[in-house]
Amino acid sequence: MASLDKARTRCMSGEVQYYHKETYTWNTEEEWREKERQRAGSSMSMFRLRAVTGSRYLRRFLHGGAANRDHVLEQLGVCSGEDQVLEVVGKNKAKLTVNHVSCAVGMLWHFQKEKPQMLRTVEFIKSHPEFLTLRVLAENKIELMDDVMLVDMLYNVLRLNVEPYDSLAQQLVSEAWRRLYRFPMPSLSKFAVCLSDQHLQHSPPMGQITDILDQKLASIDDARILTTLMVSVSSLVSPHLRDKLINKADHLLDTMDPSHYNNPRRMVQFLRNIKYSYRPLLEKCNHILLRNVPHLNAENISIIMGLYQSMQFNNCDFRLAAKQRLMELVDSSADPFSFTKLFVALGPMAGEDTKERLESTALLLAEDLNAQQALAVAETLEEIQCRNLNLIQKIASVVHKNLHVYKPMEMARITQALILLHYQSPELFTKLRNILVQFLLDSVYPYEVTMLTRVLSMLPSPRLDEGVISRVEAVLPQCNLNDLNTFAMAVAKWVRNDPSYRHSTPSKYVRLLQTLNRCGHERLRKADRLDLVLEELKYMSGEWFEEMLLEETMVTLQRLEDQISWTNVPEMALFLTRTNHLCTPLMDRIASVAMENINKIHYSATYATLLPFAVLNYDPPRVDELFEIGIQRVIPHISSFDPHLLVLLAYALAVADCFPEDLVREIFNVNFLAKLDSQLETLPDALNKRIRLRLMELNRAVCLECPESQVPWFHERYCLQLQKKGNGSISPVQQQIHKMLGEVLGGINCARVALLTTYFYTVDFECVLDRHHQAVAYSEQSQLQISEDGKVRWGSDSVGKDRSEVPPGAQRVAVDFLDSKSFCKNSRHMKGEAMMRKRHLEILGYHVVQIPHFEWNSMELSTQDAWKEYLRKKIFTGLS
Repeated sequence: MASLDKARTRCMSGEVQYYHKETYTWNTEEEWREKERQRAGSSMSMFRLRAVTGSRYLRRFLHGGAANRDHVLEQLGVCSGEDQVLEVVGKNKAKLTVNHVSCAVGMLWHFQKEKPQMLRTVEFIKSHPEFLTLRVLAENKIELMDDVMLVDMLYNVLRLNVEPYDSLAQQLVSEAWRRLYRFPMPSLSKFAVCLSDQHLQHSPPMGQITDILDQKLASIDDARILTTLMVSVSSLVSPHLRDKLINKADHLLDTMDPSHYNNPRRMVQFLRNIKYSYRPLLEKCNHILLRNVPHLNAENISIIMGLYQSMQFNNCDFRLAAKQRLMELVDSSADPFSFTKLFVALGPMAGEDTKERLESTALLLAEDLNAQQALAVAETLEEIQCRNLNLIQKIASVVHKNLHVYKPMEMARITQALILLHYQSPELFTKLRNILVQFLLDSVYPYEVTMLTRVLSMLPSPRLDEGVISRVEAVLPQCNLNDLNTFAMAVAKWVRNDPSYRHSTPSKYVRLLQTLNRCGHERLRKADRLDLVLEELKYMSGEWFEEMLLEETMVTLQRLEDQISWTNVPEMALFLTRTNHLCTPLMDRIASVAMENINKIHYSATYATLLPFAVLNYDPPRVDELFEIGIQRVIPHISSFDPHLLVLLAYALAVADCFPEDLVREIFNVNFLAKLDSQLETLPDALNKRIRLRLMELNRAVCLECPESQVPWFHERYCLQLQKKGNGSISPVQQQIHKMLGEVLGGINCARVALLTTYFYTVDFECVLDRHHQAVAYSEQSQLQISEDGKVRWGSDSVGKDRSEVPPGAQRVAVDFLDSKSFCKNSRHMKGEAMMRKRHLEILGYHVVQIPHFEWNSMELSTQDAWKEYLRKKIFTGLS
C-alpha cells in the first residue's frame, strides 16, 4: 500500500487532500483509501506475501509443495489492512502456530508504520479482542521462537503500545536477556532499542550489550546497526569505548550510502547524549545531512536542529538550507501533526511575515492539536516571543483540557511556557501548581525534582509547602552542581516572596541553604575527574554560585589541573571567561597545553581557547606566541568558519590588539557580510543582537587601529538606532562626580556629560584644558543638562561630529568611571574591553582618565575635599 506520509498533500477549503500516484488525481482521505484497497487484490497481495516470508523456515514452508501448503499463512499474505489480519486470526485461533502469531503481529505494525501519524489506529488494534488472542498465544509460545523472531516480536508489540509492564513484554525481555550473547548483530541492535524504549538504559542487559559491542566492534560494517547501538548504550560507554566508537563511525561514514541520513543523525545524537562535541565527526555528519536537506521532512529537520541546538552547533549552511526546505513545506503542512513539526523547526528562524502566516495556521488548527502538539506549539510560541493573545488563549485552552495527560517533565515545560508567554489565568495556574506539587512529592528522580522545583518557584505563592521543602532536602545529596545551583535560585525566589522575609529569613530556608552549601562543597572536594566537573559547571551562574562555591571551584580546578588536556582546554577557557575570574595558574596551564597541542585542537575551538586571555587582559610570559600560533591555526580554515563565529573570533583578537590582515580582509567583504546577514536571520534574537553589536565594535576597532586596511565605517545608522533605544540616564555616582568636576574645573559648564564621540563611544565626562591647564568653558548650546531623575538631554553636537575646535595647544580630557564590570571578579585587574576603549579614545585625541569604582568608593575618599583632590591629581597628572 502506498504511504500517505510520502504522498503530496494540499489543503482545499479547509480539507486535506492527497495525491494518488497511481491514478494521478487528488483525493480525500477516504477516496485515497478506497483506491488503495482496489489495488490491494493484485500487486499488493504479492507484496504482503513476500513481506511475511522473510525467514528461511517460512520460505521453505510456503514453497514445499501443495501437500505442505500453509493456508493460514497464505490468508495472512493477501491481507491489505489490519482488520483483515485480525479477521484471519479470529477465524483460525485453534490453528495458529508461533510462525502465524509472529507474522500477524509483524503485519499489524507494518500496516501502521506506513501511515502518517494522524491516520494510525494503534489504540484500535490494542483494544481489539483478536489482538489480545495474539498476545496470549505469543506469551505461550515464547520458547518456540527463534532469536530473530523473539526480538522482532518484542519490537513490534512495543510499537503497538503494549505497556512495558505487561506480562508479554516482560517475558520477552527475560527470554531475550537469557539468549543475549548468541544474537546476531541486527537483532542485538533492535533489542537495545527495545530496552531504551522501556527506559532500561542502565539495566544489566544493556550493560552486557555494551560489553558485546566493545568485543565485536571491529566486525560491524553496517552503519545502521552501529549507530543504533551507539545511541542505545550511550549512557554506559567509557571514554575508551567512546573513542573506539567515534573512530569506527567516522570510517563507516566514508563507506555508507550518503542518502541514508538517519545514520549520521544517530551519530550526532550519540555525541549529544554523551555530551561530547567532537567536531571532526560532527562536521562530517553535518556535511552528509546538508546534502540530504532537500529530501528531509519537517520532523527530521526539527530533530536535527534540536540536536544541534543542544550541542550549541549553529552551522550556517545547514540552517539556511533547512529554512529554505521548510519554506517549501509550508503549503503541504496542513494537518496538526506535520504543521506542529514545521512550526517548531521554522518558527524560530522565520521572518515576521512567515511568522504571522504560521501563527494564523496555528490558530486554525489549535482545537485539533493533541496534548503533545499543544506543548510543542506553546514552547515555540514562547521561543519566538509571540504576542498573539488569541492564539495563546486557544493553546492554553487545549492544555487545560489535557492536564491529565501530561507527565511531570511535560507539566513543568508547559507551565514554564505559559508563564513566559505572560498568560493570565489564576484558575489554570492554581491547577498547574497543585499538579506540580503532587508530582514533586511523588517523584524519586533528582532531575524531575529539580525541574519541578524550578518551575514552582516561578509561580506566585505566599507560602511554600513543608512537603516540598522536605522532598527537596531529600534529593540534594544526589544532585550535581548545576542542579544544586537551580535549587539555590529557587530558594532565593521563595525567600523574597515570603511575607515574613521583611523581618528575617525563615528558618526553613536557612536550613535548606545550609544543606545546599554543604552538598556543593562536598561534591567539589570529592571530585576527581576534571571533565565531569567542567560538564557540571557549564551552565553555572548566579549569586549563590559566585558567593558560596566559586572560590572552592577554583581550588578544585587547580587540584585537577594536571588533567587539563587539548580536549578540555576550550571548555576550561570558556568557564574562566564566563566567571570573569582571573586564576593565573589555570591560565598558564591553558596557554602551555594550547601551544603544545594547537594542531590537535579543532580550528573552531581556537576562539574559546584564546578568549579568556583577551577578555581578562592576561598576559602570560609567551602571550604573543600563543596568539600567533592561534591565528596561524585559524587562517587556513577561514572559509570553513561559520560567519558569526568568525566575527566573534576577530572581535576577541581586536580586544587583544591583534588584527590579522587575512581575517580583516575576509570579514569586511561584501560576500561575507551578505552571508552573515542571511545567517543572522536564522539565529535567536539575543544571539543576533550580540553578533551585530560585535560586528559594529570590530568595524570601529579596525577603522581606528588599522586605517591602512581602508575598511569603511558603515555602522553610523546602526549606532544612531542604538542611541535612540538607550535610556540616556547616568548613575548617582556619575552625578556626584559631575558635581565634583565642576568644583575642580571652575564651573559646572566646564564638563560635558555623556558625550558621544566620533565612532559612538559614550564618554562619561569631557573637559578641555588649554595650554596652561585651565579648563575651557562650553557654550550653553553644547552643554548637556541632567534632570532630577538622572536623564540626560542631548545637545546639538552630542554625536561628536560638530565638536567645536579646541584652542591651539589645548587638550581634550575624557573622564570615565569604571564600575565592577570593567574588572576581574577576584581582583583589581582591568579587563580587555576597558583597555581597548582607552586605546581608542587616545587615538581620537583624548587624554583618558579612568576612575575605578574601588578607588572612588574607598575609605580614603570619604570627604568632599578628598574626592576633589583625587580628581585633580587624576586629571592634571601626566599632562604635557
